[in-house]
Amino acid sequence: MTFEYPKSPLSTSKSYEFCKKLTKREAKNFYYAFLTLPYHQRLAAFSGYAFCRICDDAVDEPGTNDEKNREITMLHEQLENAKKGIFENPVFQALEDTTKNFAVPWEYFETILEGMSMDIHISRYSDFDELKRYCYNVASIVGLICIEVFGYKDPKAKIHAIDLGLGMQLTNIIRDISEDAKMGRIYIPLDEIKDFEYSEKELLSGVYNEKFILLMEYQLQRARMYLNSGKLLLQHLPKRSRACPLILLEFYNAILDRIEKQNYNVFSNRISLSTLEKGFLAIRLWIRSFLPIKKDPIV
Repeated sequence: MTFEYPKSPLSTSKSYEFCKKLTKREAKNFYYAFLTLPYHQRLAAFSGYAFCRICDDAVDEPGTNDEKNREITMLHEQLENAKKGIFENPVFQALEDTTKNFAVPWEYFETILEGMSMDIHISRYSDFDELKRYCYNVASIVGLICIEVFGYKDPKAKIHAIDLGLGMQLTNIIRDISEDAKMGRIYIPLDEIKDFEYSEKELLSGVYNEKFILLMEYQLQRARMYLNSGKLLLQHLPKRSRACPLILLEFYNAILDRIEKQNYNVFSNRISLSTLEKGFLAIRLWIRSFLPIKKDPIV
């Protein structure tokens, strides 16, 4: 792991504080979005992100597949212990309090672990249906956790929470093609790579050409489609909770905008927003989230 846990048990407040610091250090996109939430929802969001972070680290840190499998098994065991009120680190202590306060199903966290473990054994996806299952496990399920924290009444909220997660994960996949290739992973569906007359070998070598541009344009259009569906989630949420998903949505749209402006050359540098840009955007969108939302009668 890339960080050390303080000794447990801690007070619940200190466990949440650990999750908050971890989120701020590892993911300022999420950190700024979470700050817009009411206090207790904010703490729950920090605990959810912290859990995803330690799961992600378990499969991305250097080590053999056997070592990574042991890490995942250990996390499964810690999840089971947390259900019984037994905590080995503050992340699970905060997580248990979150599930109690917001009735988040424990199986959601188990699904995340299953999704993360796919990265140990799977480095290629033959088509989008296979990739979509992976994205659901690691991202859409996070959207479902979040709406339990945000609050909602209409079950249609789940559809758009799932799509928002898909859009965000597909954006990550486009942005991180070069980094993933260095780990031998290709998330772009193989049948689509073939359809655009590009190749795995070219992608792993960072070949940037017209075929790659067309392939990326197709990937980006699909990511936008899911983000657009995700935006419809806002009308199903309480006004006080809307800023968080709105900020994340616009952060990811901004990343896609930059990829387009860079003519889809994701090999040259990792595209991101500066801390200042994220801060200004978060404030502007937080204010905008209180304005009335025109509801789509079709949804």
